[in-house]
Amino acid sequence: MRKTGLFIAFLIIGLWAACLVYNLTYTVDYRSPWPYLLILLQTHLYTGLFITAHDAMHGTVFPSHPKINHFMGRLCALLFMYNSYSKLFPKHHEHHRHAGTDADPDFHKGNENFWVWFFSFAKEYVTIWQILAAAITFNLLKLFIPTENLILFWIIPSFLSMLQLFFFGTYLPHRGEHKPENPHHARSQRKNHLQAFLSCYFFGYHYEHHDSPGTPWWKLWEKV
Repeated sequence: MRKTGLFIAFLIIGLWAACLVYNLTYTVDYRSPWPYLLILLQTHLYTGLFITAHDAMHGTVFPSHPKINHFMGRLCALLFMYNSYSKLFPKHHEHHRHAGTDADPDFHKGNENFWVWFFSFAKEYVTIWQILAAAITFNLLKLFIPTENLILFWIIPSFLSMLQLFFFGTYLPHRGEHKPENPHHARSQRKNHLQAFLSCYFFGYHYEHHDSPGTPWWKLWEKV
């Protein structure tokens, strides 16, 4: 297991990069189902990047080499539209310490409307520097790559992935009331490993993640 997490991290990065290169050079035909499937695939791989960065925050990508572990986390966060690992790291651990309370940076107390909570969540994490870096990259890339492809396969999947991560990793598990004996203020989706993987790399099993944050995503299903 010591190197399995690192191998899986490289696999996700490699698949994400290969799929993106293909997509950015692909001639889009809206009459075919192919572009829509490619958008969904690229979205899923973007989510994999973030989940890998998340696992690095818990030290599970390469536990025996913390510097490599955190390097992989920084790389995956950067590839996911210039997210800052240094900004994500402390906030995520605050979330674990104070889940579902006023001190939880992921929680929006008082209004659990999906979009209100989502924009509060986005405002907590998305920075002007991140948007600026993405805008500069977009304008440079469109000199060589069709704008249509950049929007379809670089911008849209990253936004859909953010929605996916929020919906399955924050909104569903943490909304509403939780029993007093639930220390994590979290719930899990029903047991269905295929659905759990496709929806958010097993992070629908969210109580189990909070209960065992040192378990990497690819072993989380074993805790259910």
